[in-house]
Amino acid sequence: MSSRIAAVDVGNDSIKAIFGEVEYELNIPNIVARDTEDRPVIGIEELDNKNPLEGIHIKVHSPALKENNAIYRVGHLATKSSSATELDPGSAKSEEDQTLVMLFATLALDAVNEKNSNSFPRMKNVIDANYTLGTGLPLREVKEGKDAGYRSKLVGSVHQVEFLVTPKYQGLKVNIKFNEVKIYPEGFAAYINLVMDNQLKIINKDLIDKRIIIQDIGGLSTDIAVIKNRNVDDDKAQGFNLGVSESLESIREEIRSKHGIELDSRRDVVEIITRKNDRNHIMVKGSRTSVHDITDRILLELAKKQYRLLRNVWQKNSQTEICYFVGGGANVLKEYIKTLNNNLDGYNIEFFEDEKESIWMMANAYYKLITDFVRKTEKPNPPQEPVKN
Repeated sequence: MSSRIAAVDVGNDSIKAIFGEVEYELNIPNIVARDTEDRPVIGIEELDNKNPLEGIHIKVHSPALKENNAIYRVGHLATKSSSATELDPGSAKSEEDQTLVMLFATLALDAVNEKNSNSFPRMKNVIDANYTLGTGLPLREVKEGKDAGYRSKLVGSVHQVEFLVTPKYQGLKVNIKFNEVKIYPEGFAAYINLVMDNQLKIINKDLIDKRIIIQDIGGLSTDIAVIKNRNVDDDKAQGFNLGVSESLESIREEIRSKHGIELDSRRDVVEIITRKNDRNHIMVKGSRTSVHDITDRILLELAKKQYRLLRNVWQKNSQTEICYFVGGGANVLKEYIKTLNNNLDGYNIEFFEDEKESIWMMANAYYKLITDFVRKTEKPNPPQEPVKN
């Protein structure tokens, strides 16, 4: 069976995935909610006219899960549930069922896409999908050796996703197998994406021999990679249990208690503080209302903590030339960190002004690394000797 390339970044805010020859991308909020098999739907006869991504309702069977054969709402549909869960601060991505549920759901959505009907064998309503997966874990978890356990959960088993009341895909089952799984530390992946293109050719010669710090701010953790001589310094690379999730949750709670407004998820908070129009404003009883006082106080406090991490690492690596801030958390804290830096130490720091480039950086890096792995392992067959009479 042929194997399809998948590069998947299971981010705390959302899943970013790239498939095949970069012809298909998926971005799904990382939110799940336990559910029943027959979820009520208004106008069920119109179900197939809706977007499947708005109604992901699945049962997941896998020996890798602590809770097997559970039924979930996933992504946008889960945000509407009172029992929705997001990954908690302090949790290990490699050990959470939610990480696996989101990964399997994302792969299954690719497998059932009608454009891939020729890629995988299908018997009636069952699709057998084989993937070569590139993904990653926080630096802290890789240094603790958790990548090996995570990989062993994935390879050698069949993981099944059954679509229940999901638009267009209701009743389909996807059996997922992995031909190969490569797990990369997130800080190293960010460096690869900065300096190399999809063929791993160097595109940023000015950067390649510089001493660099990459501070990747995620939802649950922050990875700081120290790059010198074109390699990540394993001894100096560090991971911290400090992300933006806790602060987003605090903002959400203060908005609820002060204004009586219930936001569905942390993603709603991110939208309020990053959108171009009406930033840091919400609607209260139909009136446009500022929440600047809440967001500025909480995010500035987090930015100070992130800046202290940068200062401590830079002091131990005094010949560093530049620090790149990457990840969804960096996008949220960008203006606060810039202001602190201008008023304090004035380090040479850089952010990605292109929001998509920053948020998709890990998925792009995993794609580059896993396609390079496939290129190196799929060597052409040697020419055959002519048959002698």
